[in-house]
Amino acid sequence: MTFVVTDICIMCKYTDCVEVCPVDCFYEGENMLVINPDECIDCGVCEPECPIDAILPDSDPEAEKWLELNREYSEKWPVITETRPPMPNADALKDEAGKFDRYFSERPGDGD
Repeated sequence: MTFVVTDICIMCKYTDCVEVCPVDCFYEGENMLVINPDECIDCGVCEPECPIDAILPDSDPEAEKWLELNREYSEKWPVITETRPPMPNADALKDEAGKFDRYFSERPGDGD
């Protein structure tokens, strides 16, 4: 089992989850994070740290559609290991629906 980041993270990019990860399996895109499912050890410490519930175990039916996206972009984006401020409008956009179609960016984040 692994955990995945869903589209809820897009345009928010809270990084509370990153600091608690014991294996540094988070990767940073321009406006979201992903988890490398092959590196995740299923410890589960990241899930409760996400203030907007953007992280799901892959056993959740909603997680299935995000597993491949997490795998693909964790191979393209830089690793992130430190907490950073969220995106400027994170609080305003955290509950917005349909963020993937509207905002997803394939561009990498700044990296560590």
